[in-house]
Amino acid sequence: MSDTPNAVPGKILVGATHGAGPRAYRHLTLALGNRHGLISGATGGGKTVSLQLLAEGFSNAGTAVFLSDVKGDLAGLSQAGDGKAAFVKRAQEIGVEYAPDRFPVAFWDIFGEQGHMVRATVSEMGPLLLARLLELNDTQEGVLNIVFKVADEQGLLLLDLKDLRAALLHVSENAAEFKTKYGNIASASVGAIQRQLLVLETQGGDKFFGEPALDLHDFIRTDRDGRGVINVLAADKLMRSPRLYATFLLWMLSELFEALPEVGDIDKPKLVFFFDEAHLLFDDAPKALLSAIEQVVRLIRSKGVGVYFVSQNPLDIPDTVLGQVGNRIQHALRAFTPRDQKAVRAAAETFRKNPEFETAEAIMNLAVGEALVSMLGAKGAPETVDRVLIAPPAARVGPITPQEREAVMSDSKFASKYDTAVDRESAFETLQGRTEGAKAEAGGGGMLGGVIGGVLGSLFGSARGKKLSPAEIALRSAVQSAARSAGTQISRTILRNVLGTMSK
Repeated sequence: MSDTPNAVPGKILVGATHGAGPRAYRHLTLALGNRHGLISGATGGGKTVSLQLLAEGFSNAGTAVFLSDVKGDLAGLSQAGDGKAAFVKRAQEIGVEYAPDRFPVAFWDIFGEQGHMVRATVSEMGPLLLARLLELNDTQEGVLNIVFKVADEQGLLLLDLKDLRAALLHVSENAAEFKTKYGNIASASVGAIQRQLLVLETQGGDKFFGEPALDLHDFIRTDRDGRGVINVLAADKLMRSPRLYATFLLWMLSELFEALPEVGDIDKPKLVFFFDEAHLLFDDAPKALLSAIEQVVRLIRSKGVGVYFVSQNPLDIPDTVLGQVGNRIQHALRAFTPRDQKAVRAAAETFRKNPEFETAEAIMNLAVGEALVSMLGAKGAPETVDRVLIAPPAARVGPITPQEREAVMSDSKFASKYDTAVDRESAFETLQGRTEGAKAEAGGGGMLGGVIGGVLGSLFGSARGKKLSPAEIALRSAVQSAARSAGTQISRTILRNVLGTMSK
């Protein structure tokens, strides 16, 4: 806790208490920012403003931020605030100065429409997350694992969806060969996976898979003034495909966990991740995936990454994950149904009680822009919950124009790095080459066989029923064998010559 409002070193101002007692300011301690957080509350209660306020605070402190812009409002971080009357009034109410400001922003978009392209390779995604994305059952997921295993063993690069399709076809056509090593590969399962890939393509998901793949270190940057860059993912269109949205965010988190080194306790996070609509991460997730998420959330803080979940209902977050969340902002919840009442009680029980008010009752009576706040104290223990007026953000709260977005993107160095797709040789081309080579080999042997056949006819005659001597039979057999061998060798030579000419 702090009793001063402005620019407290090592802290982010969240807001100020109000009521009968003296005003007190509540801050998030940067050194504990990697202990994760939760922003929850009903629609319209102020979650987006709280998210933006924290993002601005982390950026000012030099911490990079990633967030998904579900409604289009968070793009306003790139523009200075326009002095909304409500924000000016709130600043006066809590005794702070309202100072409009803009922040360094990089726009990203899986579809490449409202930001720089974000791509990952099929291999990077891996079979576990890909199976969730495609909504596969256990049998189908098993086949997908076989495809990845065969691709690894045979050096087949799985970069985009056409590579995965080609590898699936390869495994299906050679199922008898792989069966003894990996088990049954049902054609029905392969067909189901192919159909799900078609569904993903119609949703635009094929644009996500390919190269150049995203270098996650590009998310951890500061500008010339030392402020952390806020990476804004356009998610309004992406949200129409909830599985793709959730899988993409899970992939990013797991990749960060794998890529970043251990840093231990540091004075501020290297990166803070905001997961809006967090319930999508956990809906219908299999036990193995939930266990993986729990482990990543528990361990990633030692790599300097803070994860902040944003959701309407605290019950959207599994208890095993919620138990690792230290910094909490709870906006109003409405209790119209038994489930709503359960959510209110559950939310109230997660806070350290304040003797001045009843927590559950306060949650149901919070005004817009007001929240129950409990941050981790200096020793890492949760502070007593307080009823807090949330401080106003400095940047614009709301969408930006296409011209404003274009101006930000044109000033970015990432256009030349990510906006043009690269299609290098991978599994599709490799398997296609094998097929064409086999056809050329068969065709070459057949052609030469026809020529030799004509010679044999001239030598031995072609009339049916003509009896050959033992010497003629031996000679004919030797010539046919030589013809087959020569045909194979010649066809290979022809193919090498053709490919060599094309590569020059």
